[in-house]
Amino acid sequence: MTTSKLDAVFIAQRTPLLRTLIRMVKNPSVAEDLVQETYLRVATTLRERRVDHLEPFLFQTGRNLALDHLRHMRMKSRTLVEDLPGAVIEAIPDAASSTEDGLYAGQLLERLGTTLSRLTDRQQRMFILSRLHGLGHGEIAERLKVSPSTVQKELKLIMAICVESLSRLEPTP
Repeated sequence: MTTSKLDAVFIAQRTPLLRTLIRMVKNPSVAEDLVQETYLRVATTLRERRVDHLEPFLFQTGRNLALDHLRHMRMKSRTLVEDLPGAVIEAIPDAASSTEDGLYAGQLLERLGTTLSRLTDRQQRMFILSRLHGLGHGEIAERLKVSPSTVQKELKLIMAICVESLSRLEPTP
């Protein structure tokens, strides 16, 4: 199949595809990026193999990209990103980071582990339920048989302890 055929289908289906992706990701800017990524992915696939039904393939590719984006965002929201200083976040190495970055990230994780081990059992459980399992204050309160305000105060204290502990760790040069 030629790229001119893909171009014709893409131009004809761009607006409905965009609407579909906006409904899925609830963000027009992200949806627009996903539409462009969809085109690129389909074009790459067409160079590698034949696609008999281009229009449904275009929409399925877009939906798959949107689902991948939503999964990524859900995982990202379960991390400590909003609770940690920017310097700590920037210190987390990416896949192509240097050995020094990896060592520093290891030190951060070790410090965080040590800090968490000093918390009470209840505080540790609250932290795990909140940050690793993604439970809300009400759900945690119910499980631990405490009030939601107790959970909120404890988590705020836990995060302050973690941030303070991690801020004392200086990055390696």
